[in-house]
Amino acid sequence: MRMGSLMVKWFFILVINSFIIMELLVVIEGYGDNSIIHHHDHHHTVYHGDGGGGDHIMRKMQALKASLLQRPPSLLVSPAPAYTPPPGTTKNARVYHVSNYGADPTGKADSTEALLKVFSEVANGASNGVLMAGISNLGGVEINLDGGDYLISRPLQFPKTSLGNILIHGGTLHASDNFPTDRFLIELSSSPSAKSEETTASFGQKLSSAPSSYNFEFITFKDIMLDCNYRGGGIAVINSLRVGIDSCYIAHFGTEAIHVQGGHETLIRSSFIGQHITAGDDPGERNFTGTGITLQGNDNVVSDVVIFSAATGVMVSGQANLISGVHCYNKATGFGGTGIYLKLPGLTQTRIVNSYLDYTGIVAEDPVQLIVSNNFFLGDAFITFKSVKGVANGVNIVDNMFSGSGNGVDIVQLDGQFGNVDQVLIDRNNVDGMNIKATVARVAVQGNGSSWTADFNRILLFPNLIKHVQYTLSTSGDLFPVHALRNVSDNRVTIVSNLASPTSVYVMVDQGFGS
Repeated sequence: MRMGSLMVKWFFILVINSFIIMELLVVIEGYGDNSIIHHHDHHHTVYHGDGGGGDHIMRKMQALKASLLQRPPSLLVSPAPAYTPPPGTTKNARVYHVSNYGADPTGKADSTEALLKVFSEVANGASNGVLMAGISNLGGVEINLDGGDYLISRPLQFPKTSLGNILIHGGTLHASDNFPTDRFLIELSSSPSAKSEETTASFGQKLSSAPSSYNFEFITFKDIMLDCNYRGGGIAVINSLRVGIDSCYIAHFGTEAIHVQGGHETLIRSSFIGQHITAGDDPGERNFTGTGITLQGNDNVVSDVVIFSAATGVMVSGQANLISGVHCYNKATGFGGTGIYLKLPGLTQTRIVNSYLDYTGIVAEDPVQLIVSNNFFLGDAFITFKSVKGVANGVNIVDNMFSGSGNGVDIVQLDGQFGNVDQVLIDRNNVDGMNIKATVARVAVQGNGSSWTADFNRILLFPNLIKHVQYTLSTSGDLFPVHALRNVSDNRVTIVSNLASPTSVYVMVDQGFGS
């Protein structure tokens, strides 16, 4: 109630003061002809200015008018004070233009030192609180590449870790001819001079990563081309959290375009990756090596990415990763490589959905909890289960499209033997020019006899494995025979009856569920 009363009181004060100002302005306007008007009850008296007291009053009121018109009064709200930085700080800009630091946007001169100076100034700039515990929030500071092409001879790294909320965008980084072949153009890892344990990447190089905490959080790379000059890799994200690689083009890598190791929740999206810049029937498209994207961590997402040249498109050895809307066009299946390789036997936990496997297949080692759904496989591209310990559990390969050349290629294939199979569903895939493989199959057998055998070897994926059988027997004879399931072996089902008669038997089997 008291707060409401105060607000009403201030409102009326504002209104009253406004009326006073308006009255003053009206009165002042009245003096524009050097007249003073005094109102009485039923008459008025006019005094004309004669250089006496009336003239003096007029000048004062005209001065008041000018003051009011030049700066409207703030009756209730005081103006906000200007920002004054704390003692010992400066008003540094939050956007760092690398060309202001001596970086050569033409790509002719080496810009490594200039770019590292920018990285150092950003790392040592003012922060505003923290993100994750121990990660300084730099407030969205930007490193603007100014649309230039910058030649670098060493990896770009921040001189220290525990930094977050940084955007790097808008240009090209180009590896020089003496760039190290075992490093990346940009490395989100701990400083080489810092105390840290060394972690070995998949291709044998060493990258630093802090042993006990995240290195970085919320670092975004956007609208950047990285030309690796076949000397090393593009971007390494080591033990970092919530990193974004958005709308980037990474080409001519010698090892990996993007390497994610440890950490959580790196998002790689709307980007193009290719070792050789090819398309269609380019004669150089067979010459690929290296890997487009390596995920050696958990909870990462690759979405709306084109991988058009690499021996392996995506290598996954972490858990709970999502691959969505990816176009693998590295033709690896046709030329001896792999599109997506899932290398975490026994705990795959990967989802591959809404993607385009273009002449490019999928390999999964001992798949456990794997979903491959709503994808398009073109050019005899297929899925391989690779046995390590012979385990396949919790796998759904459903609702995909397969299109081949009519050469008898199976849509799903086994590399090795599998003795532990459960909760595997391969079904509802539409196929043209390839052989259907599934774990659920249906066959109809007709004949005039007392025994009928349904052979499922053409369709079923796993050899000599049928866990459930359902069948329906229909006869046109005068007597209804007594019938039973007699034998299930070698992916064949045999039904027998006590009478020979014209009969149709419909059989459905399932390999994937049950003990």
